[in-house]
This record gives sequence, C-alpha cells and structure tokens, in this order.
Amino acid sequence: METPASGHPLPAQRTPSEPAIVFTADFTSARQWVAGRSWAYPGGGPVNPGDDKLDHLVSDPSYSRSGVFKATRRPDGDWDTGLLTTEGSEEAFTVRSGDVLEARVRLPREVGAWPAIWTWRDGDQEIDVFEYHPDHPDLLEFGNHVRRAGASFRDAAVSPGAWVDLRTEFGARSVVWSVNGAKVFADGRGVGHHWHAHLIVNLSVSAGRYHPAPAPETTEMTCEVTGLVVRRPQPADRMPVD
Repeated sequence: METPASGHPLPAQRTPSEPAIVFTADFTSARQWVAGRSWAYPGGGPVNPGDDKLDHLVSDPSYSRSGVFKATRRPDGDWDTGLLTTEGSEEAFTVRSGDVLEARVRLPREVGAWPAIWTWRDGDQEIDVFEYHPDHPDLLEFGNHVRRAGASFRDAAVSPGAWVDLRTEFGARSVVWSVNGAKVFADGRGVGHHWHAHLIVNLSVSAGRYHPAPAPETTEMTCEVTGLVVRRPQPADRMPVD
C-alpha cells in the first residue's frame, strides 16, 4: 500500500448536504394555493358523494387560509369545507420522488371529521401523508395508491385534539412515514423515479358509509396544519479534479 507523500494529505471526508427546503407552505398565498376546488373531485368539485364525502368545497378564506381548516353544516345536509391545493396555482408546485414532507397537525375532535394531507395529479398519483377519523381516536392511516400499499398506526399520542408531527419520505423504492420523530411504516413499494404530484390539504366530512357521519348536534369542526415544508435532497457534491 502506498503512503501519501508528505504535504499531500488524504482529502477530507465529505458529509452529505442537508436536504434543502424547496417549499414552505404559506396558506395565505394565492400564488402557492388554490382554495375550494380540486380535480380530485368530479368536475373539480364542489361535491364528491361517490367517495363517501359530505363536502361542499368553498373558497371562503376563513375555511382554510389561516391554516385552520374548517367545516360547517349546510341547510341541505352537506357541509361547507376547506381545501387548498397547489394544482392550478401560479407556482403549481409538485412533490417529486425523493422529496420529504414535514408538517405539524392538530387533529379534529368531532366524529365525522376527515382531515388529510395528500397528493394528486391527472386523476391519480395519490399518496396519503395521513388521514384521520375521530371514531378511531388513536389511529392514523397512511396510503400509497400509486403502488397499492398502506398501513394503520395506533399510538396513545394520537387522539382527538392532539398535535402530531408528521414526516413522509416519498422514496422511489419505499415511501416512509414517521410520527412524532419515530419511523412507523415503510411500504417497500415506493413511487418510482419519475413520480410527481400536487399537494392537497383539506378537511372532509364522512357521509357514513365507512365512518360515522357527524352527530345531528354537531355544526362545526376544525383541524389545523402548521410548519408544512418539503425538502429535496441535493446531488452529491462533486470531488475536485486535480
């Protein structure tokens, strides 16, 4: 083995760069987000009864733009609901394969509430960062609809009104979900190398087929999302050429 000559030390070991933040959610921004319509709903909305939802999407900023997502009962039995999506916005941000999403969420208390952070593009490309139903108070749901995988996660820290920290790594070979700093599920399926999709944040209302509809006395429900960012790993630094 040759020993490096004096004055020519071995190059210092490089540490990987921290993934750069490429998207910081500003729910007030009309450049980032469109309110009250989504092509994940038939015709762009405002209703989607085929998915067991009582939603009637509204663009009223009080339903979503503060980061507090709200639903209120309508006289016709549906619910005015808040939804924001990057699809159709001026920036038209998409999450890509390899990205990491982080967010902090306050879960709703009312049975019938159905909050979610998820992705969508061209009628598909859905990855569920999380879904929650207070009738299963300690359970979060995760889903990869691109390659048909998913899981349920139970924990005492998950409960109506609780704050939870979420992290989802959209890996090409495995989507990985973490809750409150602990890795809880890796699907081993991934999204592929060329996947990309828009973000959706919303509060839906269950119609009763899969989860109970709201009690008759319930007239309003809320959840809250803060600190939503997307990180993107950077290419490895190139070694200098002598």
